Amino acid sequence: MALTLMKLILFSFLVSSTVLTAKSELLTSKREKLTRFRVYMQEKFAGSNATDITVAQASTTNQSATSFGLVRVFDDALTVGPEKSSKKVGAVQGMFACASQSEFALSMSMTFTFTAGKYNGSTLTVVGSNLLSLKVREMPIVGGTGLFRLARGYVRTSTYSSDLKNELFVLAYDFYVYHY
Repeated sequence: MALTLMKLILFSFLVSSTVLTAKSELLTSKREKLTRFRVYMQEKFAGSNATDITVAQASTTNQSATSFGLVRVFDDALTVGPEKSSKKVGAVQGMFACASQSEFALSMSMTFTFTAGKYNGSTLTVVGSNLLSLKVREMPIVGGTGLFRLARGYVRTSTYSSDLKNELFVLAYDFYVYHY
């Protein structure tokens, strides 16, 4: 029994030291850097070819001033400029829920996937609260892949334009990303 326990402890030590060594080598082999950039999200929220749709709502959502209980998913284009004709560099996909009974606040989870330009093949994941009454909102970057592996930081977003007639919002996203 004691021999088996000793083998288990030794095995655990070897595995944990191997993991720590691999992580340590990754972190010391490259220097962390800050990357800043802006992209625009083109969101069509209704009508034909909508990129943002309702998937669930509570029975009381329509009576709520804040749309409390509404859940929507989206798959929106990312562009280098605010114009709809601007070069597409990826997509942002995710979901949000109207999660406050007292203010217009979205609980969001979204992944920015880059398919062109210098970040091609990389992603950034943002999860947080988006208080729509603020002109500029800030949410945390919780991870990434590709060039943004081990990413952390924040993104600031603001509404660039809203065209209710054509059911289109354009949002600006300013990223501040620490990564290796």
